[in-house]
Amino acid sequence: MEKSKIDLYLTTNAKYFEPTAIPILRQKMENASDDTLLTLQATDLKDPTLMVIISIFLGVLGIDRFMLGDIGIGVLKLLTGGLCGILTIIDWFTISKKTKQLNLSKVSLIM
Repeated sequence: MEKSKIDLYLTTNAKYFEPTAIPILRQKMENASDDTLLTLQATDLKDPTLMVIISIFLGVLGIDRFMLGDIGIGVLKLLTGGLCGILTIIDWFTISKKTKQLNLSKVSLIM
């Protein structure tokens, strides 16, 4: 894959990944085909900032965890009110990192 295409993709989507994951992605993309880039561009990545906002306003209902595909914790938060708010507050600080890890795992599956 061309270096300019890789740079464009990583620059455009840097907010979806941890800064430490960018060099790893770059290396994997250099070995990938051009068709892989098309698949990567079509992949639905979750916005970490939006997930924090959703966690703040709807975290007690577990909506943030349902959106990440963590159904078990989502149901637990829904039935217990976010474990009386404790798990909700913890998620306010950790949901961004969990979202970036989910995005990295989605991209890694493609490559």
